[in-house]
Amino acid sequence: MRIISSALSRSFILLFALNVFGGSARGQSAADMIAKGDQLDQQLKAQEALDYYLPASKLEPNNVDLLVRIARQYRHLMTETSSKKEKLRLGLISLESAQRAADLAPKNAEAQLSPAISYGKMLPYMSSKDQVTCAPKIKESVDRTLALDPRNDNAWHILGRWNRVLADVNIVKRMLAQALYGNLPKTTNEDALKCLRKAIEINPNRLIHYIELGRIYAQMGNKEEASEYIHKGLSMPDKEADDPEMKEIGRATLQKLGVN
Repeated sequence: MRIISSALSRSFILLFALNVFGGSARGQSAADMIAKGDQLDQQLKAQEALDYYLPASKLEPNNVDLLVRIARQYRHLMTETSSKKEKLRLGLISLESAQRAADLAPKNAEAQLSPAISYGKMLPYMSSKDQVTCAPKIKESVDRTLALDPRNDNAWHILGRWNRVLADVNIVKRMLAQALYGNLPKTTNEDALKCLRKAIEINPNRLIHYIELGRIYAQMGNKEEASEYIHKGLSMPDKEADDPEMKEIGRATLQKLGVN
């Protein structure tokens, strides 16, 4: 993927400096700052959480759990902007922390999954070439996660979405991608269904699983099942940062199907 590392580093350093010298976390221990950041993370206040996580990371640059937290906050910030350029910029910063965590902790399931989540969030805003390049990276990240933690519902969700997206690539697009960029993995909607059902089995309390399952059925042309699962997700309360955005996607899917 074409990433201008120097520009990315400058962006990260600038954001870091703004937070460190803002004074909100000065003089505190890393543990204290992480604890305060966690409270803000639970309140879905991503930028405020970063005001503590970033200076804590300066004190503990190899803290894997902290790097995973930082990556998550930047992904949350992606949902708060409508600018595709800004979403991609934030996603790249998220990926930098996520990949560092994965490199530092090859036996940590959450660290291994973090890059896949960051790639997945950026995927809609990437060029076609970058999307093809990222597809195997997402799969590799998820596979490593599930080898470490087979009951990670988030990993099953991402794998299901990965299967759905690739299953929807038609023959013409697949041939074009192969000619220009390389082979795309072949998947099926049935593979995607299995993954989302597994995610729901493990954690039935996340609305994103039901809406994503509904999207798979919609892609298969099964309006009844699509409507059932999307409405199930829409009826659940928002608990996570991505829930409102996922509900918008669910409503848009129902609208395309002509279902109320």
